[in-house]
Amino acid sequence: MTSKGIYILANDVVYDQLIALLNSIEANVSNLFPICVIPYDDRLEKVKAEIKNRPNLTLFDNQDSIERWEDFANKVWSAHPRNKESKISRPNWYKGHLQRKFVAFDGKFDHFVFYEADNLAMKPIEDVFEKLQNYDFIFNDWEHRKPTPIAALNIPLIEATSSYTEADIRPKIHDASFFASKKGLFPPSELADLEDKLINQKEVEWINGIGWWDDVFLFNYLTLRCDRPIYNFTQSPNGQDRTGNCADADPFVNIDNILYNEQGLKPIHRIHYMNYSSRDFARLCQGEDVNIRYQDVFLHYRFLKNPDQKPQQLTPASSLTKATRKFQGFVNKIKRTIS
Repeated sequence: MTSKGIYILANDVVYDQLIALLNSIEANVSNLFPICVIPYDDRLEKVKAEIKNRPNLTLFDNQDSIERWEDFANKVWSAHPRNKESKISRPNWYKGHLQRKFVAFDGKFDHFVFYEADNLAMKPIEDVFEKLQNYDFIFNDWEHRKPTPIAALNIPLIEATSSYTEADIRPKIHDASFFASKKGLFPPSELADLEDKLINQKEVEWINGIGWWDDVFLFNYLTLRCDRPIYNFTQSPNGQDRTGNCADADPFVNIDNILYNEQGLKPIHRIHYMNYSSRDFARLCQGEDVNIRYQDVFLHYRFLKNPDQKPQQLTPASSLTKATRKFQGFVNKIKRTIS
């Protein structure tokens, strides 16, 4: 029998988001699925304490797998032309650990769904698992519609140096904050072959330079080059499957703390709070009005099991507090650049 489970990439920094996501999965997906937290880094004290309180929750502990994917990503990014640029021009996620999500391919679930911690689950995922009967990768996002200059892959270069056409490439471009796939994809031998293509055959240049050190952009290369079948719900012939998912961009209707696509009231798999920082969510949970769209829905799930701790009202930060934070952010950016 095929085992099914859920992976989440998290650490203590995103603790509030992790709790909200776990509660939303329990409420809107199922309380039966086993869930495994992939450690973003070693800041896990709160995460480990939560694992003790949830019998279906475990921590991914295959260190060999973590090191395999970290080593692969570091080699690839070191070979990217942007690696030679000034420290000042490096992206905020430089030397981050988002690529650890790929350890899901080495995990214990035969079929799995992955959520990044900045999501909330809004409906069951049986339709996602059903698609894995015919496809190896399942996505639900609109990345394939991004303009060519900011797409994950350098489409003109790939067309010029390979047999892929834009018609081949564009439908396969996707996000990595929510996806489904299968255990055993990208074994060591295949990853070694892809590493050779990326580094020695310079296919690392296929990855758009604006996404340098971005796990999403690397994932797009891997799924394109491995040539396995991909399904994206936003390209479904069934209009009911095509919905938005981004909190800061798409309009939703809230019905009993479950969000639906505004056009047609179509159920959505998840809401993605991209472009909002973990600091904002921590402040929100402490009662600050941080102006996050659908923050009332987030608070509902964050405090679903302890509603007495939910802030009774939200108060905006003072002008002095905002100015101090802005200055501190500037100082921290300088420190990161120097180091």
